[in-house]
Amino acid sequence: MFNVKVKSDVLKGIIDVVSPLVNEAKFNITSKGISLRAVDPAHVAMVDLQVKDKAFEEYKANEMELGIDMDKLASIMRLSGSGDIITLEYDEDTNRLIIKIGNLIRKMGLIDTAGMPDPKMPNLNLPAKVVLKASELNQGVRASEAVSDHLALTVDKDNFELYAEGDTDTVNLKLPKDLLLELNTTTKCKSLFSIDYFSNMIKPVKGEDPITIMLGNDNPIRVEFNIADNKGHVTYLLAPRIESE
Repeated sequence: MFNVKVKSDVLKGIIDVVSPLVNEAKFNITSKGISLRAVDPAHVAMVDLQVKDKAFEEYKANEMELGIDMDKLASIMRLSGSGDIITLEYDEDTNRLIIKIGNLIRKMGLIDTAGMPDPKMPNLNLPAKVVLKASELNQGVRASEAVSDHLALTVDKDNFELYAEGDTDTVNLKLPKDLLLELNTTTKCKSLFSIDYFSNMIKPVKGEDPITIMLGNDNPIRVEFNIADNKGHVTYLLAPRIESE
């Protein structure tokens, strides 16, 4: 059984987190909430998503897996407005997800989850931790997108720095410790990342909401934040781009 009611903004938030990485996703359903872990086809990035039952207006579910076409779900959700309550119900007989938006009923075929992997979350010991407002980070990333396809993130005991260099232009965002919500590091750390991936990862976080970044030297980055009014949590991992000498 899976029968829930959820605000459209919460469901759209889930789609925004998952769809940049994978088109097809396996959602693990339990009586306590839903979770998902997936790796993008290029094996560059990973997402781990947990959403508690309390994030839903109503939630009744047994343990099961739902294989969902994210593009299809996103196109259905474009029919909903902000503040709409969406009903989702699993029809076991037809293996479809029944989606109700107001008076509209859409039945969506589900994907067989048998061949979908269950990736393990690697245990990374990353020495630097930074917590900052999403608006600050978004500004730097948006500026970087215009000049390069990759950016460098640097953390030392006093500053967090974002730097992007193109053929003719550069972007530099430097935030001292007193402008950050938290900065904790034992050593200077620097890694290089794809702007496309990084931009998609931080897009779901708005305004003053905090984003946590864990960083090392030429190590994957770990990006964490809450969604669904703090009743859901997202962790991304992104592999670094190694600079050639």
